[in-house]
Amino acid sequence: MTSRLLPYATTPGRLLIQLFSDVVVAVWTFLWVLVGLAVHGAVATIAGVGQQFEQGANGVAESLASAGHSANRIPLVGDAVSKPLTAAGEAAVDIAGAGHDLNTTAGWLAYLLAVAVAAPPILAVAMPWLALRLRFFLHKRAVLTLYSSMAGQQLLALRALTNRPLSRLTAVSPDPAGAWRHADPGVIGGLAALELHSAGLARRPRRGPNR
Repeated sequence: MTSRLLPYATTPGRLLIQLFSDVVVAVWTFLWVLVGLAVHGAVATIAGVGQQFEQGANGVAESLASAGHSANRIPLVGDAVSKPLTAAGEAAVDIAGAGHDLNTTAGWLAYLLAVAVAAPPILAVAMPWLALRLRFFLHKRAVLTLYSSMAGQQLLALRALTNRPLSRLTAVSPDPAGAWRHADPGVIGGLAALELHSAGLARRPRRGPNR
C-alpha cells in the first residue's frame, strides 16, 4: 500500500504526533472496554444468582410435586397431606419463574449498562480523532493530486504565497511573487513544496520543464 493511501503524514514531526494520538486513542479505548467488561461482569453476577435461584426452585417444585403425588396415595389422609405439598410446589414454580425473569433481565441489562458506561467516553475521544484523521487524509490526497501537475503546483504555490511566513517564502526566492507571476518552474516547485510540508508531506520540489 502506497503512502498516498495511508492517513499518515510523511514528515517525521507530524507523523510522530499522529502515531502518538493513535496510541492515546487505543489505550483510552482499551481502558474503557475493560471498565465496560467489569460492569458487565458485576451485573451478570446478578443474572447468575437468578439462574441458580430458578434451578433451585424448580428442583424444590419437582420434589414437592412428587411428594404430593405420593402422599395422595396414603389411605384416608392422603388428600389432606397432598394438597399442601402441591400448593407449595406451585409456589416454588412461581419462585422459579421470578428467578428466570431476574436472570433474563439482568442478562440484557449487563450488556446495556456495559455499553452505556463505555461507549460515551470512547466516542468522545474517537469521533474527533477519526474526523481529524479523515480530514487530513482528504487534504493529503487533494494536495498530492495538485502537486502531480504543473498547473496544480502553481495553485499550491499561490496558496503558499498567501499562507506561509515571509521568511520561508524568501528562502525559496528573494522575489517569490514576481517569480510566480513569471511562472518560474523552480520557484513554483519550491513554493509548492512549502505547501506540501505544511500538509505534513515531505516531497522534493518537482521542477517543470526548462524554458
